[in-house]
Amino acid sequence: MAVKIRMKKMGRKGRPFFRICASDVRFPRDGRVIEELGSYDPSVPETDARVVLNNDRINYWLSVGAKASPKVAVLIKKYGAEGTHLEEQKSAIGRLGERRAKAVASAIAAAAAIPVPVAAEPVSETPAESSETENTAEAVASEATAEE
Repeated sequence: MAVKIRMKKMGRKGRPFFRICASDVRFPRDGRVIEELGSYDPSVPETDARVVLNNDRINYWLSVGAKASPKVAVLIKKYGAEGTHLEEQKSAIGRLGERRAKAVASAIAAAAAIPVPVAAEPVSETPAESSETENTAEAVASEATAEE
């Protein structure tokens, strides 16, 4: 069985996403795979943060004779275990994390600015709950008169 490490296209129309997989060469590109080894998302704004690889498994498959497709070979050369762009990848992932943190913070701030409607009190109460609320109301009223 000849094994090839290639990309399997996922995602939707206009928003591609690829999984890097080990598969038999006789299977179609998007067909059955032997093992998933990583991912490539071309829509990530930081170029060096687009690739995630499982280097141990990729090295295993290459050691047993699997061949990488030309595009995957470039990705392995750049971001593999002894890759040429590993430092750039770490810094890009850090910048991407900061960008996501800022986006989350702005979303939280925007959500805090939206007024929240006050929920109406429950219509039916059990007798135990109604006596507890009456006792609490009486305690608050007695404290208010004691302070005056």
